[in-house]
Amino acid sequence: MKRRELGRTGIMVSEICLGTMTFGQQNTEAQGHAQLDLALEHGINFIDTAELYSIPPRAETYGATETIVGSWLKARGGRDRVILATKVVGRSTMPWFRPGGEETRLSPQQIRYAIEGSLRRLGTDYIDLYQLHWPDRRIGLFGEGGTTFTATPDPDEVPIADTLGVLGDLVNEGKIRHVGVSNETAWGVSQYLACAKTGAPRVASIQNAYNLINRTFETGLAEIAMREKVGLLAYSPLAQGYLTGKYLDGARPEGARTTLFNRGQRYEKPGVDAAIRAYIDLAHELGLDPVQLAVAFVTSRPFVTSNIIGATSIEQLKTILGSTEISMSPELEGKINAIHQIHSNPAP
Repeated sequence: MKRRELGRTGIMVSEICLGTMTFGQQNTEAQGHAQLDLALEHGINFIDTAELYSIPPRAETYGATETIVGSWLKARGGRDRVILATKVVGRSTMPWFRPGGEETRLSPQQIRYAIEGSLRRLGTDYIDLYQLHWPDRRIGLFGEGGTTFTATPDPDEVPIADTLGVLGDLVNEGKIRHVGVSNETAWGVSQYLACAKTGAPRVASIQNAYNLINRTFETGLAEIAMREKVGLLAYSPLAQGYLTGKYLDGARPEGARTTLFNRGQRYEKPGVDAAIRAYIDLAHELGLDPVQLAVAFVTSRPFVTSNIIGATSIEQLKTILGSTEISMSPELEGKINAIHQIHSNPAP
């Protein structure tokens, strides 16, 4: 398992990161522990979670994933073997995150409340990478609005300087080591970088969706990621499982995430099925597993620091880990880009 530097931190993380959002609903504690064990055996040293998880977010399962990761850390020991990333929720009206059911904000008070909860559930004294799960600003999120700009300026926004200010305090207190953003825009990242010039923590990474049917990160953000060394932690490399082909023609396999939770609308837009078929046909033409091809493409991008994978079974996880054996040759990349030219970003 190759390793890459996390931003300018000097920390080397595995090119594959284990995402854990299924722990606590689709996966039991024992299953979560088994996945974490297998990941470490394969050289993964990077684990990503969030106070929001498990998914889908519900009051009954709030914090369940961090709790499972924490029980694994306690059972296995060796906290220093892993780079641990978690996230604080952005602006939201989900009432179970904060006392009194107040709207969640990226305010100093709320961030302090959130970090204490995450540290307690994870059973650790520090977080290696503390990420802002989504902005305090009102922008289109998780595929909402497609590629149409939907941000609405709001005088009630928590200033980025205020958010970074408390994160800087938490760094000084030793509760977090580094800071990252998630579901951000090019403008947002530029503002965080500008604040760093005044002494605030410098963001080390950006965690956004990136896969064969959503390469919108390449417009604007990819250059920032490379030139500024704010690398992409790519989530949904399999487009929530849609790139496996299991949901083609409206199929709903028993036990699959979309079958259980009906939350796949981002990947059910016009043109998606045609694009998925084209990539699956290419994989079969070359004698490759479509899952491994999709994951290997994301890992190979020069602006990607780590590719966040997720699975609900050990067999799925083994297949995904096999993607590291695929070499992204210029010829293969050319074939992928030819499909992308015809089926460009149907699921932004």
